[in-house]
Amino acid sequence: MDSTSLAALWDRLIGTQPAPDRWLVIATAVAALAVTVPPGLWRVARNAITIAHEGGHGLVALVSGRRLQGIRLHSDTSGLTVSRGKPTGLGMILTAAAGYTAPPLLGLGGAWLLAAHRVTLLLWVATALLAAMLVMIRNAYGALTVIVTGTAFLLVSWLTGPDVQSAFAYSAVWFLLLGGVRPAFELQAKRRHGGAPDSDADQLSRLTHVPPVLWLFLFHAVSVCSLIGGARWMLGL
Repeated sequence: MDSTSLAALWDRLIGTQPAPDRWLVIATAVAALAVTVPPGLWRVARNAITIAHEGGHGLVALVSGRRLQGIRLHSDTSGLTVSRGKPTGLGMILTAAAGYTAPPLLGLGGAWLLAAHRVTLLLWVATALLAAMLVMIRNAYGALTVIVTGTAFLLVSWLTGPDVQSAFAYSAVWFLLLGGVRPAFELQAKRRHGGAPDSDADQLSRLTHVPPVLWLFLFHAVSVCSLIGGARWMLGL
C-alpha cells in the first residue's frame, strides 16, 4: 500500500461524516428500544450486552495490572472472565465493578463520537476492540458471537455508504445505552428472589464491605446517567 492510499485511509478514519437527519436518530432509538423491551428479542440481543460486559471486566483487569486468563460467553447470555492477581485491593474492585458499567459507558463514548460526526471512527474502534477481545475468548460459542459481531461492524464500515453507516452506528449506540439499563434491574430482581448469590454486586460487597444494594445503586446510576447524557448528545440537545 503506497503513501497515497495510506493517507486516504487515515483521512477516512479520522474524518467527519455528514450529520444524519433527526428522524433517523429517533428511528434508530425506537428500533433499539423495540429490541430491548420484548423478552424474546432481548434474550437474543442481550448477547451483545454480554460481550460488552465481559469485555469491560477484561479490559479493566489488564489496565489495573492483573493477568487476563480468558473470557467465556455462553448461549444463555451469561459470561465469565478469569484474571489472575491479588484477590483483594483496588485492581480487583475495579475489575469486578467494570462489568455492569461497561455497556452504558461504551454507549456514552459512542454517543460522544457520533455527536462529533465521527461515524467511521466509531465503527473501526468497535471492530478493533472486538478483534482484541477475540484473542482472549476460550469457548466456541463465545468466539462465534464475537466474530459475527465484529464482521458486521467491519462490513458496514468498509462496504456501505454514509447513510447505512449512520443508521448502523446509531442503532448500536442506542442499544448499548438502552440495553445497558436493563441488566441491573434483572440482577436486582434475581437477588430479591434469592438468586445470583455470587453476582458482581455480591463480590464487590465482600471485597469492600459495602452492602450489595449500594453497588446495585451505582450500576443503576451509571446506566441511567449514561443514557441521559448519550441521548442529549445524539439528539443535539
